[in-house]
Amino acid sequence: MPVVESLAPLYSQAAAVTARESKSFYFATRFFPKEMARSAHAVYWFCRYTDDLVDECATIQQGRTDLEHWSSELEAALSGEPATHPVLAPFLDTVHRYSIPSEYPRELIEGMRMDLTCARYRNFEELRVFCYRVASVVGLMMSHVIGFRGDALPYAVDLGIAMQLTNILRDVGEDLDRGRIYLPADEMLDFEYSEAKLRRRERDEAFRELMRFQSQRARAFYEASAPGIGMLHPNGRFAVRVASDVYRGILDRIEASDYDVFDRRAVVPAPRKYWITARAMAGPIARSFLRHV
Repeated sequence: MPVVESLAPLYSQAAAVTARESKSFYFATRFFPKEMARSAHAVYWFCRYTDDLVDECATIQQGRTDLEHWSSELEAALSGEPATHPVLAPFLDTVHRYSIPSEYPRELIEGMRMDLTCARYRNFEELRVFCYRVASVVGLMMSHVIGFRGDALPYAVDLGIAMQLTNILRDVGEDLDRGRIYLPADEMLDFEYSEAKLRRRERDEAFRELMRFQSQRARAFYEASAPGIGMLHPNGRFAVRVASDVYRGILDRIEASDYDVFDRRAVVPAPRKYWITARAMAGPIARSFLRHV
């Protein structure tokens, strides 16, 4: 189905934002067919814009005001009113094109509300709800864009949680600067790593053990999500495999730095991404992809 001509510049803008703000996600979308990639960029732009309303707000109150206004705009568009906002227009076009359930963008906004009101998480059960709302729903939306068979959606939930846990480990220092701690409080206590130590950015053995535990949990979610990739449409599953492997590569970088997440930001350099892609090309996911391109 061709894109409405008036939306073409907005889809191009969505691609530009994706390329600038998430190099790993944009890299993976290069393996999508053109229309699928365009829709993926529209989903990313909506999610990024929503996230920025919270992350870049001057005050908590301003963030709440902006988020509620944005929620109202979304609800109006979902109810059938014309989407006039440049971010909403291509996103709603994508929602309608692929019959994406409206509960998913609503859940994302709920996740942003959590981020405005909850700066600490008592346990992983609480954190898992947050991860679902801000990351798993992105995977669920993308599953509809790509197409899937069978009971694929629970695996998309697991992959979203794995990726969000990876983000959390990578961004411990940055989140601390923003007044947020995503490491579960009960697990910090179990590993005898206090919030005071975290604020002093102490990277002692207790911190390493805590981070190792968190990294192993993320890896377990990546493993749990793997069977779902084969349930995606062949045109899209290779890109998801690459995205998953690149994100696992962030964990590799964190571990290789001896969990130095205070003074450096773990990134997967471009040559490594191409190596990961070449490795994935040798697998059955790539062979099914190549048969359909």
